[in-house]
Amino acid sequence: MSLAYQERYTFEDYRCWDGDWELIEGIPYAMTPSPFYDHQYVNGKIFRQLDEQLDDCTKCHAVIEMDVMLAEDTVIRPDTMVICYEPEKKLTKAPNIVFEVISKSTSRKDEILKFDLYQSEGVKYYILVYPENKKAKLYKLIDFKYRKMGDFTNENYLFELNSCDINFDFSFIWRK
Repeated sequence: MSLAYQERYTFEDYRCWDGDWELIEGIPYAMTPSPFYDHQYVNGKIFRQLDEQLDDCTKCHAVIEMDVMLAEDTVIRPDTMVICYEPEKKLTKAPNIVFEVISKSTSRKDEILKFDLYQSEGVKYYILVYPENKKAKLYKLIDFKYRKMGDFTNENYLFELNSCDINFDFSFIWRK
């Protein structure tokens, strides 16, 4: 019985590609064209709040839409993340917090593929943000598995990191 052949790629291949891509376990995923305004608005508000809350923390940084090379065959680009280390030229360690703003064209990848990837990489908090519904689903890594902490619209949540805490106000990120 023959198995279907599937091409696998590495970071070296990825570096040569035109356009915006993510590479997950050797499989390329084209990034969608520029997101709609609501997506960018919410993502900007998430970044702004995280960045302001981290002003006094010397170890953690808010980062928006930057490649993270998790392995030679895995390069992802979260919408917004918090890292708790001083980066070199590129990001090579899993973030502590990842926010993915969900659009219809990326929902399955974010809800299934990236959910499993971030869980296996040890990302402490994973938040799926749905601008159309003004809802965020927050997951925390507990005993190597994501546990849902709840659905958030107007609530606050305290992200506890090794170096600092972030009191995040979900009501701040939605368009009024």
